[in-house]
Amino acid sequence: MTARSSIPASKPPPGIEGLEPDWSRLVTVEATDGVGRTWHILDTHPEPDLDHPVDLTLLCVHGNPSWSFLWRQLLASAPLNIRVIAVDQLGMGFSERTPLVRRLATRVQDLGELTDHLGLSGSYLPAGAAAKVLTVAHDWGGPVSLGWAQQHREQLAGVVLLNTAVHQPHDSPAPSIIRAIRTRGILRSVTVNTRTFISGAVEMSRPRLSPGVRHGFHAPYLTADRRDAIADFVEDIPLDPAHPSATTLDAIAAGMSDLADFPSLLMWGPRDKVFSDLYLHDFERRLPKADVHRFAGASHFVSEEADTTTPLFDWVRSHLLNPSTTIEPNTGPTGPDTTANERASLFSVLGQVREDPTSEKGSGTALIEMAAGDDEARTNSTISFTELHQRIEATSAGLAEAGIAKGDRVALMIPPGIDLTVALYSCWRAGAVSVLIDAGLGPKGMSQALASATPQHLIGITKALTAARTLRWPGRRISVAALSSTQQRLLGVDTDLNTLGKSTAPVPPYPNSSDQAAVVFTSGATGPSKGVLYRHGQLQAQRDCLATTYGINSGDRLVAAFAPFALYGPALGIRSVVPDMDVASPGTLTANALGQAVIACDATLVFASPAALVNVVKTADKLTLQHHAAFAGVRLLLSAGAPLRPALLAAASKLFPNAIAHTPYGMTEALPTTSISMPQIDDAMAVRSAVAAGVCVGLPVIDTDVRIAPLD
Repeated sequence: MTARSSIPASKPPPGIEGLEPDWSRLVTVEATDGVGRTWHILDTHPEPDLDHPVDLTLLCVHGNPSWSFLWRQLLASAPLNIRVIAVDQLGMGFSERTPLVRRLATRVQDLGELTDHLGLSGSYLPAGAAAKVLTVAHDWGGPVSLGWAQQHREQLAGVVLLNTAVHQPHDSPAPSIIRAIRTRGILRSVTVNTRTFISGAVEMSRPRLSPGVRHGFHAPYLTADRRDAIADFVEDIPLDPAHPSATTLDAIAAGMSDLADFPSLLMWGPRDKVFSDLYLHDFERRLPKADVHRFAGASHFVSEEADTTTPLFDWVRSHLLNPSTTIEPNTGPTGPDTTANERASLFSVLGQVREDPTSEKGSGTALIEMAAGDDEARTNSTISFTELHQRIEATSAGLAEAGIAKGDRVALMIPPGIDLTVALYSCWRAGAVSVLIDAGLGPKGMSQALASATPQHLIGITKALTAARTLRWPGRRISVAALSSTQQRLLGVDTDLNTLGKSTAPVPPYPNSSDQAAVVFTSGATGPSKGVLYRHGQLQAQRDCLATTYGINSGDRLVAAFAPFALYGPALGIRSVVPDMDVASPGTLTANALGQAVIACDATLVFASPAALVNVVKTADKLTLQHHAAFAGVRLLLSAGAPLRPALLAAASKLFPNAIAHTPYGMTEALPTTSISMPQIDDAMAVRSAVAAGVCVGLPVIDTDVRIAPLD
């Protein structure tokens, strides 16, 4: 690449959509290149405002081929106590064009010299202290901002990343678009001699960006002499270890561990043809405590296709402007019964069983798996708490021995029962992240969910493994049951759960409350199904909330016709059973099947979805005297998972004469949030009709704070 002459920095011309002229500043940094270079930046606080002191500064860094225009919505929406600075990197936007090729290391140094000149420093909040810096970056601005963050941790409040990367996984080729553009003879043709590269990036957005926004992205790059840095950026992407910037990028990737305890937010457009979910998951591994907001349907310019501003500032308020929030690292538990937040771990009951396997709890039944059909001579499968503990310990050791590492994602495609419980708790025990996908999504929905979660492993029954082979689902495949060598070869399976459960290898360390535990997918009823990440601490808090809200104790026994709730049985220390039904189709539950399950475990608790209750009520005429006697022993009826008509809950309540009916309310991201009982519903109905009041969801559950946002 040849040297170029300088072109002075300038302010943008008037009339660019969404850009306020008052934001524009030209800042000359004398230290840069030893001769001084002038930046164009956008700044919401170009002058100190004594009436509105700054509590936080957002330092926004664009990638290629964009410029500070990308962050205009953040500047327009920023509260008065938050300063937003969006830079045009040297050679880009309306900053100075320099004669030097600026590689990654130079750009990190450039940004540091600029922030030193601007005086962005200070100690951590609360209010009254100098404002700290939250880095916000997109595309190849990501490595630049992360390099700056690693060198300025004393100034750093947190990190926000949108569709970027710091590492190219060795088992995945670099994006084909980048490799094609880097081909000899093509690079300068598409990046400098023409505006093809800029147009291609802008046109990736769907729906297509408005003419005014498209013009805004092109505005600094209308002539070839202003586009040299676009080619430099593309050429500076390391595609092999010998590249001049490879060492710098590798160091930034390795240094991510230094940022792991800072608040971090990942906002992603999964349809990006360059920075796909592959890179999102790489950041999730490098920043295991990060909050993730994946905007289904959005692509490369995620901030143009979705409202990223509202969730970003909501996150800032809850994570950085709350005086009780700290960024001190979480040291985690020292054993199975304590965690960093002082809640009992998910394995606390099983840990107690390990200490005394002959105790009443240890020898007691943990799970009952109902045999299919109505034959009274059928034999249900059971497992005690001691046996369950032993299988989980051995299987978790087998998972680790088989190469499933802490943080690996494991898709579980197993019907509720003993095998699913063993697989789930073994993954958690080994530190793996369980990916749970509702079969009710159908093949297409499941494929989309798996594509977004990208599990490294998949444990499933034969039907699921066949689908995985046919639909090319990701992940190394592990069978639940032992298969013949022919079946293994056809399905691409190399081991099974039973074999792993015979391992004598050391058991992995217990996970911490801050460790990732599960990715659970929404139902897809209100839009594309999206994955929700749970950490161990969240699952512990959810278990404790359920136990406290409904008075659940070790003497209770649970029938769970709502599959997710069945998995809490071992963590709650109670006997549990899923009735004979198709859990992907709750309406298949009959009153007879529910009655058989209640009898089998002598249930005191019944949890069923509204769809399941509809058919139970419909088939109640098939109940026997034995069923009715067993139903009389139930003290609590719970129903959730969809809007519940009061008339349906009232009809179901009549089948359980001694039970109080409750319906908890929440969503996949936060469950339960509120709860209401049948008597409370009756009281609410007496005040306002159901038509006028909608579905009453009750009051917040114990230890839960609820904020209600007005509709605009």
